[in-house]
Parts: sequence; C-alpha cells; structure tokens
Amino acid sequence: MSHSQFSLLKEKRFLPFFITQALGALNDNVFKNALIILISYKTAQNLPLNSAILVNVAAILFILPFFIFSATAGQLAEKFEKSRSIRFVKLAEIIIMSLAVIGIYTNSVNWLLFVLFLMGFQSAIFGPLKYGLLPQHLHTEELVGGNALVESGTFIAILLGTIIGGALLGIELNWELYLSITLLAFSIAGYLASRKIPHTPAVVPDLKINWNPATEMVRNFKFMATDKTVFLAILGISWFWFYGAVYLTQIPNYTKSTLAGTESVATLFLTAFTLGIGIGSILCEKLSAGRVEVGLVPIGAFGLSLFGYDLYLANTASGLEPIYNFKEFLVLDNSWRVLLDAVLIGIFGGLFTVPLYALIQKIGNQKHMSRLIAGLNIMNAFFMVVSGGFAILLLQSGFTIPELFLATAGVNLLVAIYIFTKAPEFIFRFITWLLVNTIYRIRDINLQVVPKHGACVLVCNHVSFIDALIIAGYCKRNIRFVMYHKIFKTPIIGTFFKMANAIPIAPAHEDKNLMQSAFDKIASELEAGRVVCIFPEGKLTPDGEIGEFRKGIEKIIQRTPVPVVPLALKGLWGSWFSRFNGKAMTGIPKKFMAKIQLVAGESIAPEDVSAEMLFEKVSHLKNS
Repeated sequence: MSHSQFSLLKEKRFLPFFITQALGALNDNVFKNALIILISYKTAQNLPLNSAILVNVAAILFILPFFIFSATAGQLAEKFEKSRSIRFVKLAEIIIMSLAVIGIYTNSVNWLLFVLFLMGFQSAIFGPLKYGLLPQHLHTEELVGGNALVESGTFIAILLGTIIGGALLGIELNWELYLSITLLAFSIAGYLASRKIPHTPAVVPDLKINWNPATEMVRNFKFMATDKTVFLAILGISWFWFYGAVYLTQIPNYTKSTLAGTESVATLFLTAFTLGIGIGSILCEKLSAGRVEVGLVPIGAFGLSLFGYDLYLANTASGLEPIYNFKEFLVLDNSWRVLLDAVLIGIFGGLFTVPLYALIQKIGNQKHMSRLIAGLNIMNAFFMVVSGGFAILLLQSGFTIPELFLATAGVNLLVAIYIFTKAPEFIFRFITWLLVNTIYRIRDINLQVVPKHGACVLVCNHVSFIDALIIAGYCKRNIRFVMYHKIFKTPIIGTFFKMANAIPIAPAHEDKNLMQSAFDKIASELEAGRVVCIFPEGKLTPDGEIGEFRKGIEKIIQRTPVPVVPLALKGLWGSWFSRFNGKAMTGIPKKFMAKIQLVAGESIAPEDVSAEMLFEKVSHLKNS
C-alpha cells in the first residue's frame, strides 16, 4: 500500500462513520459493563437467580434481537440509503438510553434487562448498515486496513466503555447521576457524528421487503451457502463470537471467585482482553501487507486455544471472596501471567476475525452484502445464544469457570480443524505467509503493475518447487496457478497446490485430455476476471537458466485475450527447493534467509504476446 491505514481517519468517506460506530460501541459497553457489575456485586444478594446465571441470561437477552431481527435489517440496509438509516438508528439510541435512566433511578434490574434487549435490537439494525457501508466507500486494497480500524476502534471503545462503566459503578455517591449523564451524552454525540456520514446509495432500491423473519432467515442461510469460502468465513467469525462471549460474560465472576478480585480487577481483566483485540486488529494490516490475508486465520485459531489453555493453568481456584483491589492483585503470584494470557487471547482473536470480515466483503456479492452481513449477524447471534446455554449447562453441571475456559479452548481446536479441512486454502495461505515472512528475505519490485481488477496472466521463470508460494505471498490478488502435473502430484509440495486449487497440466504426448481440461479451466478463470499464473518452461530449470517458453501461452491468450505481466524470480537457484544438486529437496537444507527478488515487468497487450517475446522479457528481468 502506498499509504498507512491510518490515513483513512483523515477522510470524510470514513472518519464520521468510524466515530459513529465507535461511540455506539462505547455507549453499549458503558451500559453493559455497569449492568453486569451491578448484578455481580451491588445487587447480588437481592436477585432471584445466582449472579453467575443471571449474567449469562443478560448476555442472551442482548443477543436475542440479532437472531430475530437481522434478516429484516439486512433487507432494509440494501433498500434504503445507508447514511440516513444510520441517523435513525442513532436517534433510537438516544430514546433507549433515556429509558435506561429510568431503570437506573428505580434500581430495577428487570427494567434494565429490558433496556438491554432494546440495545440489542438497535445493534441488530445497525450491523448490516455498518459492514455493508464499508465496501461502498473503500477500495479492495483498503478493506483490511478499514476493517482493522473498525475492529480496533470498536474494541478500544469497548475498553473505554468497560473502564468507564466500572468506574462509574465504583462511585459511592450519586453514581446513578453520573452514569445517566454519560449514557445520554455518548448517544447524542453519536447522532451528531452520524450526520456527517457521506451519502451511501441504496444497492437494491426496488427490493421488496419480506417481513417474515423466519422465511427471510432461511433465504439468507441458503444464499450464504452458495459460496463455500464465504460460508466458512461466516462460520469462523460466528465461532469467535461464541468463544469471546464465553470469556467476556464470565470475566466479572471469574475475577470474583477465581482471582478474589473486586470490581477494579474485573475492569482490569476486561481491559487487558479488549486491548489485546485492538492490538491484534491493527497488527493484521502490518502482517497482511495490504492484501486480504487469510493465512493469519490459522495463527489466530491456534493462539486462541494455546492461551485459553494457559489461562486455565495460571489459576484454577474457585469459590473465593473478592478481597483484592487492582493494586493488591498486581503483586500476587501469577497475576501478570493471567493478564498476559488475556491480552494474547485478544491479539489472536483480532488476527482470527479481521481477515475473515475483509474476505467476506471482498468476495461476497456486493448487491447482497448487507443481507450477507445480516445472515452473519444471525449466525453470530445463534452462536452467542448457544454460548450462553453452553456456559450455563457446564456451570450448572459443576464446572468451575476456569474449567469452562479450558473446555472452550478445546472445542476451539475442533472447530478450527473442521473449518480448515473444508477450506484448505486457509492452510495454504498460512504456509505461504510463513514462508515469505520467515525462511527467505524477499523483496518485490514493481508488482504494482499487476492489475488491481480484471483478468490477466502472469508468466514467470521456474526455479524451484516453491515459486508459486512466493508469487502467491507477494501478489495482492488471489491467483490460480497452472502446474506441471508431476509437480502437482508430488507428495508434500503437491498437497499445498491442491489446497490452492492449482490447475494441473500435461503436454499432449503425456496426457492430451488433461491438457485440454487445463486450457478449459484457464479460460473459465480468465473469463471470470481472475488472475492465472503459468510457468511457460513447463518444468524446473536444471541449471539455473531460463528454458525455452512453450507455445501454450499463445493458445491461452488467443482463446481469452487478456494482458500478460512478465515476472522473474531471482536468488532461488541454489536453495533446497531447486535442482541445484540435481534433485530438489534432498539432504539437509543449508541456505536460510537468502535474499530473493520477485521482479515484475510492464503489462503486455494480448495482441503483442508471443512465447519468444515473453522469454526475452523474463530473461531481461532476471538478468537486470
């Protein structure tokens, strides 16, 4: 990228929306955290249910409206202009916060739980507007950065809301007044910010609204299921909300009964968790280098389980009384370990979710984006409601809260394995990301010439078995590679290319049918506007020099005329993956952190393409 993601904060197409959604998240969490602490500490003795159970009931009440109203909200978001709709939503927030003030002064937990349900309703309407608006105002290469800012801004707002909500409940005198003023002030400020959001046209203004939430929900699920990758991304995000809801909901009682901490310790722990998610979200932009990098998702999934398990090991106590404030807690054994685990769970959660949101916005049908997000919200709501039931079931069965965390970390591994088995491209991108960021020092030159949109063919010299991995790691578009069928069948490397949906090809004298099938698949990919990469030599170089380019590239371009971008890999000859010693990948690797260059030449018009000319272009790039 030519600019930092933070430059979006200077632009009117993003900043007012960013402030609006951040203030909404801030206000939500001031109220929710104040209510949870009110239930857990201030009115715990007067409640009809155990506070640990009632906290989970509150979580379910907030999420239930997403399940009921999201299908309708998605339709409304696509039918009407979005900035106006957001203003109505923010006006509703002012009314809801006014009702909250009544509950605060009457000290009615039941009334406040009703207000929590209304907040969930307002958030359910806002969700499809929020994520449907982003792809209308951001370019494809800005989606990761934009989503990272939204996610980090949201969780910084959660962090501040958590602190403010806890601090206001900690005031001895007139806490009701200060809490009421804060809730109303943030809701009014959010409405004022929403008035600056730029006009965002309706994407389907003639849409006929289906007011039946049940049938519309079914239609949403059917639509989500039409694209396997999008559906699995939605499943991954929803699972994270299950995982996160288990942790966030239990934190007040965890700090009370396991850490023996007061309200200030609960606020400190929530701060660590939400700060971690903000850090992880920002890291996504840095680690993904401006592309939608789903290779970060397996890293996030593994980290969630690892540090969820370590949180269990750090403290397994239960049934304690809250006697330590945050200063006293920080000098206890293992206190910093517990807080570090909370931060790291948050960081890996950010790495897990941000690429998935960006992936949905990138490859999902733009005319159905808001309804797709509505379907996502329904799935999120379902998973979060189930998470509340899951937590209640285990706690009622005798599990302690640390044991509940351990069980959740274990189930997370099973869910991750299922998702990555069904969508192996996530693992392929992970391996690619790991390769280009650890084993080699790679420099890309002039890759901006690869078109950001539309079909094109990349041609490159073939030096090693990992050429495609390096190209995939550094080009910001998803690429379908054409591989010699014998490489495609190689036990280890071939597995990676099967994950990446590479297209196997063979010369006519080896397998004429496979060759024709490959040409058909290439044409289909190019007609769909995608990028295809081929290695016209047809085999790995045996001596480090570029071999003759075969005529297949000419047949491809004659059938589907698209621009061709020449590439050259420099520095891989002599690596363990090349045929430097006659046979690749034998013996012990000896060359690490080698300097590799991936150089791109100017795009060539289809009418000018010939195998001989491309050979000269790639040779010049390699030797320059």
